[in-house]
Amino acid sequence: MTVLKGVPLLGMLGLGFLLSACMENGEPQVDFSIYAETRKGQVIDHYFDTPVADPYRWLEDDMSLETGAWVAAQNAVTFGYLSKIPYREAVKKRLEVLWDYEKVSAPFKEGDYTYFYRNTGLQNQYVVYRHADNGEPEVFLDPNTFSEEGTTSLSTLSFSNDGSLAAYSISEAGSDWRKIIIIDVETKQRLEAPIVDVKFSGIAWNGQDGFFYSSYEKPEGSELSAKTDQHKLYYHKLGTAQQQDKIIFGGTPEQKRRYVGGNVTEDGRYLVISGAVSTSGNDLYLKDLTVPNSPLVTILDDTNSEAYVIDNIGTQLYIVTDRDAPNQRMVTVDAANPKPEKWEDFIVETEHVLSASAGGGYFFAEYVVDALSEVYQYDYQGNRLGEVELSGLGSVSAIGGNREDTKLYYSFTNYNTPPTIFELDVEENTSTVFKASGAAFASEDYISSQHFYASKGGVQIPMMITHKKGLILDGKNPTILYGYGGFNISLTPSFSIANAFWLEQGGVYAVPNLRGGGEYGKRWHDAGTQLNKQNVFDDFIAAAEYLIDNDYTSSDYLAINGRSNGGLLVGAVMTQRPSLMAVALPDVGVMDMLRYHTFTAGAGWAYDYGTAEQSPEMFEYLKGYSPVHNVNQGIEYPATLVTTGDHDDRVVPAHSFKFAAQLQEKQAGQSPTLIRIETNAGHGSGTPASKTIEQYADKFSFTFFNMGFHQLPLMTAE
Repeated sequence: MTVLKGVPLLGMLGLGFLLSACMENGEPQVDFSIYAETRKGQVIDHYFDTPVADPYRWLEDDMSLETGAWVAAQNAVTFGYLSKIPYREAVKKRLEVLWDYEKVSAPFKEGDYTYFYRNTGLQNQYVVYRHADNGEPEVFLDPNTFSEEGTTSLSTLSFSNDGSLAAYSISEAGSDWRKIIIIDVETKQRLEAPIVDVKFSGIAWNGQDGFFYSSYEKPEGSELSAKTDQHKLYYHKLGTAQQQDKIIFGGTPEQKRRYVGGNVTEDGRYLVISGAVSTSGNDLYLKDLTVPNSPLVTILDDTNSEAYVIDNIGTQLYIVTDRDAPNQRMVTVDAANPKPEKWEDFIVETEHVLSASAGGGYFFAEYVVDALSEVYQYDYQGNRLGEVELSGLGSVSAIGGNREDTKLYYSFTNYNTPPTIFELDVEENTSTVFKASGAAFASEDYISSQHFYASKGGVQIPMMITHKKGLILDGKNPTILYGYGGFNISLTPSFSIANAFWLEQGGVYAVPNLRGGGEYGKRWHDAGTQLNKQNVFDDFIAAAEYLIDNDYTSSDYLAINGRSNGGLLVGAVMTQRPSLMAVALPDVGVMDMLRYHTFTAGAGWAYDYGTAEQSPEMFEYLKGYSPVHNVNQGIEYPATLVTTGDHDDRVVPAHSFKFAAQLQEKQAGQSPTLIRIETNAGHGSGTPASKTIEQYADKFSFTFFNMGFHQLPLMTAE
């Protein structure tokens, strides 16, 4: 295994360090001739009279020169180490080869044009094309021209009702803060100054007059880390200055919400407003846009359940909700009196979780059955017309479109099948291939199968395991165990071109459906929240033990990986069971569970986590698994590559900074504990393809190398 001399690893501000490398027994040896530990401060917080030291609090200041120097020093060490892995460049080249194929989205009609997204292969950002009927496609928007490095990405694209105007939002350097740009569709010329300082927002047009959008007031201090607490819905009238935009909801103490969204129904009649104080549950309001100065009508006046309006026919509303239905149902109600006591079941709750969409004059009810998709078509009288036949076991994207569409489009995928776009004839309920994937991946050479294993207490957890056919179960297969387990999010099978590289090298890829997710409805979600959060970690640990007990792998060949809430999962499991895995890959993780809610919109995650101020019991529980607070002296931790982005304003990089500093201070073993900090990148969305490929190349190289692989069966890069 790799030996790094001189751990802990970090050179500090004002201290130079010298990297020298040589080959010893086929392994690179990195010698830190001059190094220093990360500076420790004297900050102590008190929770219910319990003192808690926070020695790396200073790393939370993303505006300080000292933090900047720390980032530069860490990256120098990390990239110095990675550069000595003999096959790192070959991994990158192979990923580029696999990545380099045309990718095209399903088409959609707006006004006189049909639009679609396309990437020729290695373009940093997808390009929006359009064509008139039977015309040649032309470029409509090319985000690759928005910035030299491809780090400015296109987010939301929304068209006015007649398709003559478009508004689109852009993200710079991966930040969640956006700018909205309004253009004339024919000339593609900007019509006015951009709308700035927009965050967590859609764009909902009101005819051609203007649009609704959401944002926070710009926080004091760093816009990348300062707390944002009150979200507001605004209306922008075209031709007026942003300063004149009217607050529609969220402008009073009674309407204080952390997340506010506005949508306009397809017929343009109603504005539907959703408000939430956390990522679970919302209240719901309705405003008739055809009546001047119409009042807000309350549909739901509490946030104890989730609900959204999926469609309307005149004043008849169709609502999807988990109120009194943990697995969700669809109800109908008249807009004149839309309170829950007036709701009537339209699609009743079943034992499987429902998600619904509308298009072509029909509803499509997707059910998650043990994390796999089943889809049924309904008419507007509530009659089930039949099942949409899918091409296998896997995941289907939402089937939706405009009411007058006769053809709808959806994609189907699983862990060993690249996504294929299908065209659905809504009247015949028949699907044909519209666009097959161009990925150079031989699906027939791989197998993806579902297994159930017992977690603590005997709870059965499903897990998909994907690998080459003919895999020898000898406990020596390099394996990545990926998990999330939170926020009611379901991990359904999906293809990843990056994971295709891992699989072709003989790797095993396993994904369990942990409690805290949404695979089995609200009860499954709640079973992994707050004082039940340890269930998620136990489920993940049990998944690792299943893979080991059944000889897919062993601790020497097991890596664990997760992003965001999944990064928390990795951090918690590697500190609770450090000998269970050889490699830990926590990406953009929530690592400080005592302070997560003090940054940006983190307070909205309290439904899942609880907060340290909530009660003595919750404080002790959070402190008991918080990764930053559970790195202990004298423990041999697995080889760890923490990853984050310097512009991540969702899970601020301070989480990863503090966790890496703790690991480097206290690591007792010889395995490296490194942090890779991507510059001009955020939480992940909009990251340029070039940066994404580099990140995967580094993660895979680090993983294979720290499992003891000195060579890989790499295919040629040509």
